[in-house]
Amino acid sequence: MKNIARKLFYTMPPAWRFAVRRLYYLPLDTWEAVTGQRNNLMPPRGMIYTGSGDFRRSGEQSVANFREFCGLEPSHSVLDIGSGIGRIALPLTRFLGENGCYEGFDVVKKGVDWCQQHITTRFPNFRFQYISLKNDLYRSDGDKASGFRFPYDDGSFDFAIANSVFTHMLPDEVDNYLGELHRVLRTGGVCYLTFFLFDEKTAWPEGFGFPHNYGYYRLMDDVVKSANVAFEEKHLRSMASNQGFEVHQLLYGYWRGLPKVGCKDFQDIVVLKK
Repeated sequence: MKNIARKLFYTMPPAWRFAVRRLYYLPLDTWEAVTGQRNNLMPPRGMIYTGSGDFRRSGEQSVANFREFCGLEPSHSVLDIGSGIGRIALPLTRFLGENGCYEGFDVVKKGVDWCQQHITTRFPNFRFQYISLKNDLYRSDGDKASGFRFPYDDGSFDFAIANSVFTHMLPDEVDNYLGELHRVLRTGGVCYLTFFLFDEKTAWPEGFGFPHNYGYYRLMDDVVKSANVAFEEKHLRSMASNQGFEVHQLLYGYWRGLPKVGCKDFQDIVVLKK
């Protein structure tokens, strides 16, 4: 049943998917707004277009992972690729100090607008940019991500995040982003990335498979190619090495059928070091 619902959802144009979610959550969002159960630093449920589960809790868990596995410090300069509607930025406002800073960019304008209005106005060291890039899951037009140059100077950041971003990008796009990450990170900089990784021993879980096989990557949907993308682990390691990174840590997620209690995230976590 979940597969059927997911397939129907992907057949809609990107704008329709946003509208359906907004309509679905409208009664609950209205109730929470009227009763004061949602504060101004929490987006309405219908506007949250990335991730699943508890919005606040998953953001806080991500920041805990950054601290534990990447050594994130309050004074660090942080780049958030695919900043969405503030899932990670919001808990970081309580962690980064006055000497720290945050830059985020996203391909969905409404997410950037919300973050600028609700986060940047209160935390000026948190800045967000809208970037017009094509991605058939989120938008139907824009420039190619495979040729995109990040709008930041070389060596600008201590730490970078691409959380549930490369799971929605094709190999040439991921390769370009890895190169850009290496360029904008300082020497010794670390990036926290999440993937769906596989090898010849991977047992694809029922209800969350990648049936369209392209060799070193696989797709969940062959029409909406960015819906979910899985990469062969050795190919990802090769791409990272070719761009000048070392794989510092790799933590498998529970999407692959591992016990949830022993995993840090649904997706596989890859920590790269420059």
